[in-house]
Parts: sequence; structure tokens; C-alpha cells
Amino acid sequence: MNINIKLHKHDLPDEIDLSKSQKIAIDCEFTGLNVPRDKLCLVQISSGNNDAHIIQLNRENYSAPNLIKLLNNNKINKIFHFARSDLSFINYYLKIKLNNIDDTKIASKLARSYSDKHGLKDLIKEFIGIDVSKQLQSSDFGGELTEKQLLYCAHDVVHLHKIYSQLEKILLRENRMQLYKDTIKFINTRVDLDLASFKDDIWSH
Repeated sequence: MNINIKLHKHDLPDEIDLSKSQKIAIDCEFTGLNVPRDKLCLVQISSGNNDAHIIQLNRENYSAPNLIKLLNNNKINKIFHFARSDLSFINYYLKIKLNNIDDTKIASKLARSYSDKHGLKDLIKEFIGIDVSKQLQSSDFGGELTEKQLLYCAHDVVHLHKIYSQLEKILLRENRMQLYKDTIKFINTRVDLDLASFKDDIWSH
């Protein structure tokens, strides 16, 4: 599979217009998982056409007007895998709250009750037929990026359209789509709870 990978410094260029896409896939890379200690480094976007736009953000000011305008477009469906983490960093560093979200991890947990493996690697293997390496997941994304890192970032978004489409079929078949939609409505509140340091399950006894 040939992926058209483009690395952009600080923002999406003016000449790249993804606003006409009905769906985009999004992923992020950080220097760690602690907001606000760790920084948002990269935002990857795919329109679903074997493309991966990797935006290396300016961590001095996080000025990225074209990217922010795209993410703020409520007409575009945004597909994540484990949106809870990505949205926490996007909310904190880009100062925006996204709407019209889908999440392949949540969809997988509701659709694939036949499995306890819901990582992106597992979904790519089942639905795409590719065994991708997650070895670079813990690498340093804060500096100059290697070709292997760029390819890793691309794989994190380029398959999400097809994966979500397959999960959607299962959700519909098993009459769990409404449950999924109701669950997704809570995602921004879950992110707000995370940012307010309420990490535990507030529904537990």
C-alpha cells in the first residue's frame, strides 16, 4: 500500500483544502501522556484517499489557523482511535473543542464483543490485513522526524476510515448503533473530566 505522506511545518498550507471532505481521520503524537506537562507535537490527518498530512506544530505558540479552522468545521466527521487522549491535548493546546466525532476504539468495544483486543494494531490486522509495528509508539516525536516515524504516523490515520466503516456494519447488525451514538455524546464531557483531574470512573461505587 502506497501512502502519500506530506510533512507540514506549523500548519496546513493554504493550498491544501480538506474542508470538502465529509470525513477525516485524525491522530496526535505527544511527548508523553500527562497534560499539561507533556506537549502536543504532531497532528496527523487523512481524507481517506491513502493520504497522510502530518502537521508538526510550533510548540512556542501553537499558532495553526488553517488546522484549527478545519478541526472546528462541524460539517466534517472526525474519526479518531481513542479520541479521549487526542481531544485532551487538542483542547488544552489548540484551545478548541471538537464536535461530530467518531471513535474506533469505543466502536470496537461495543461491536467486537467477541474480542478483548481493541488496540489500533489489532483493528488494522483484522480489517485491513496488515500487521503493523507499534514499536515507534514510544519514540521521541518532539524533534526531527525519521522516515520510519513518518510512516508510523501515517499508518495511525490512513486506515481509520475503512476500520470505522467495518465496525459500523457490525454495530448496525447487532443493533448497537444507538448505544454507540449515545456513548459518543459523552466524549467531550469525559475529556473535561480528565482535564479537571477526575480520572477515575465517576459511576463506580
